[in-house]
Formats: sequence, C-alpha cells, structure tokens
Amino acid sequence: MEHRVQAGGTSEQGAGATPTPRRSIAVDDTLIESKAALALDATWAASSAGGSVPAAAAAAPTPPKPGATTLSVLPRFEMSDGGVRLLPSSGPRYERLRALGEGGMGEVSLVEDRDIGRTVAVKRLRDPETTGPGPLARFVDEVKLTGSLEHPNIVPIHDVGVDEHGQYFFVMKFVDGETLEAVIERLRAGDPATIRAWPVSRRLEVFEGLLRALEYAHARNILHRDIKPANIMVGRFGEVVLMDWGIARPIGAAELPRESAEENAKARPSRASDTHHGALIGTPLYMSPEQASGQTDTLDARSDLYTASLVLHELLGLRARREGHPHVMAMVTAAITEDAPAPTDMFSPHPSNPDGIAPEFRHFLHRGLALSPQERWGSASEMLAELAAIAEGRCRIQCPMTLTKRGTRELGRFVDRRPVLAVSSMAAVAISMTTLAVYALQHLLLG
Repeated sequence: MEHRVQAGGTSEQGAGATPTPRRSIAVDDTLIESKAALALDATWAASSAGGSVPAAAAAAPTPPKPGATTLSVLPRFEMSDGGVRLLPSSGPRYERLRALGEGGMGEVSLVEDRDIGRTVAVKRLRDPETTGPGPLARFVDEVKLTGSLEHPNIVPIHDVGVDEHGQYFFVMKFVDGETLEAVIERLRAGDPATIRAWPVSRRLEVFEGLLRALEYAHARNILHRDIKPANIMVGRFGEVVLMDWGIARPIGAAELPRESAEENAKARPSRASDTHHGALIGTPLYMSPEQASGQTDTLDARSDLYTASLVLHELLGLRARREGHPHVMAMVTAAITEDAPAPTDMFSPHPSNPDGIAPEFRHFLHRGLALSPQERWGSASEMLAELAAIAEGRCRIQCPMTLTKRGTRELGRFVDRRPVLAVSSMAAVAISMTTLAVYALQHLLLG
C-alpha cells in the first residue's frame, strides 16, 4: 500500500509537488524559532492585525549558523558490571531516512531523531538566497500561526532550527495512517473491505473530528482556507488530523505579498484539486463562494464550514460536488453561482451506500452548502450540536421522513417512561380498532 505525506505551508501535494506515497506518513508543517524568525515577529504581528509587511522585512536575513538542535546532545550509555558508562554523542541529531515529498518552496523528509529515538518528519525551506525573502516570510508566518494551535486534531511541532547547510527546518510528528482522499477513492471503487470498515457512522465520526479542529482554530480567530480530503489524515487508531495550515490566516489579516514572477508562477497549480496561492486562495474543487469570488479579506468561519460541508458531501455521496465541470474556471464559476441542491437531489445511489443516506443528513448539508453565508451554519459548535441531536434521534422535522423518524423516537421514549400507561393505551387502541373492524364487517355482510 502507498504512503502519503501531508504538509502545511506549501502543500506537498499542491503546486509543483512530486507525488508522494499515500499511506503511512502524514505530517503537518510548523516552524521556526531561529534568529531570523524572531526578526520577522513584527512582520507576523503586522500581518495578523491586517497591516502590510514593513519595508524593513523586504530583505532576507542572513541565515544563522547551525544551532544546537542540529546536533545530537544526549549521551549514550552502556550497562556493565561496574555500573553505567556514559558515552559522548556526536553527529547530527536528525538522520535522514528517505524523501517523503517536495513542493515549490521546500521538501519533506522522514528522519530519525537520534536523541529521543523516534521517527519524525522534517520540512526544509529552500535556500532563501535563491528563493527571495517572500518564501521565508511566509515560512515564518506559517510557523507562528500553526504553532499557536495546540489541539488533538492538529499535528504539533517538535523542534525548529537551521541544519548544517544553513537551511531552515522544522520537525513535526508524523501520523501513521492514510488520507481521507484515499479512503474515498476505495469506497468509490467499491472495495468490499473498505465498505465494511467505513459505514456512514464512521464517516460521520471523521467529520466530527474535522469540526473539532475547526472549532478550536476559529475560537482563536484562525481560518484554514484549504479544507479537502487530501488534507485530512485518519490514523491507524482512529485519530483524525487536519493537515496543511500553509495558507491559513487570522480572520481579516492581509495576505503576504509575492515579490517575483517566479514565485507567482510556482503558485499556479495545474489541477483543480491542487492548492492555489495567487489571486485565488484555496483549492477550486473545494472553494467557498467567497473564496472563489476573491473576497479573501472578508472571509470568516462560515467559509471554512462551507468547504467542510463539501468534504462531508463527498464522503457520504462518494463524488465531489464540482467534479463534473471540465476545467478550473468552470469550477470557480460554479462555486460562485450554484446554490445547494435540494435534499431529495443531494445524492445519487451508490453500491458503497446500500442503505442510502438518511434524510436528516441531506437537510444538514443543504444548510451547510447554502450559497449565502447568512443561511449556513454559524459555527462548528452549532454543527457538532446538530449532529449530536441527530445521533440521539432528535432530528429536526423538515419533511415527512424526518417527521416519521422523530415521531418513532418520541413514541419509544414514552414507552420507556410510562410503560404501563403505554401498554394500556396500545391495548385500548387495539380494542377500538378491532371493534371498528367487526362493525364494518357486519355492516358489509348484512347490508
């Protein structure tokens, strides 16, 4: 089975990326506490406040010399009859094992942390002297932003530094698992083992994990802006991790500018499922209407929740809502103009969904995919509460089917609370119905 790396910042599955294995390693970028990062603190603060990058930050700082984090510092020890003997440690702390992925601004490698004795992922930024100050500024901005998010559904940073070649790097946990995109592909193909392992209930659990990550980020005033199945990892033990915070921004913050035509060229992916970093921010296949129309300065939590709803739509229906459009601009136009489908038209039958999709989830998505932000769910917390109510049988009454399901649930609760009265009532109804049937039969026979 394949392996795949997910990295924040310049998405390693995004623009100019070399395809990486699909199953096994998932990482999220975060970065750097070097002297250069500290020098750019003011840049990040101004950007977060909605300001522009100061002119003093236009030139790339001189990379600091390799720091202690690049060298192994913990001694080794040996047990002998005479006790414990300490052995000095030398050489690099992080020993590269193999490449995991490569993007326009950096590369991700699988490495061994020789001090702690674990396998981690490292992303290195390309030499700022050859790429210009812009990538480094965004690299630092990404670290500051992502590093402020500490949540079980967001991958943590372990270390930052500069390696022996003077390249900035950061170290992150790797997640042993697979992307949600890979799961959807197997479900779409009708793989029997995947169908058994991924009923609708489990798919909803993954979506709830996504919502918890967004709930936390939005509470800290941060938007992800690139939610898609390829950026959601599912670990071997069921953990759900939202990856790739590379184009995330504080709500209302200005975009960091691009300084060169070369940078702008690297920001133009060739596929609609790739992340765009230029005039359009995000992935066309999963953009909100606001993103698609270029309103990046007015985005709020409802934009992320719209794209999350697109992910749930694909996870349940096993077809991306906009995948039928022939090219990127057609998808962008559809994002701006197409309102949510009617609940009855939300999904087509699929062999991997033998029981279909319940009407309450169709209504849930109808609201989540509304063209107008005012008509959508207002927060991830609200969406989680609605899913909890549905799981308990307290679905909203929005059609005859939801009326029937809610009525059945309430009748069951009545029987649980008042069993004697319920039985007596049912007996009385049965007697009444029998009496009416006998009377009707006599009337029919005797004229």
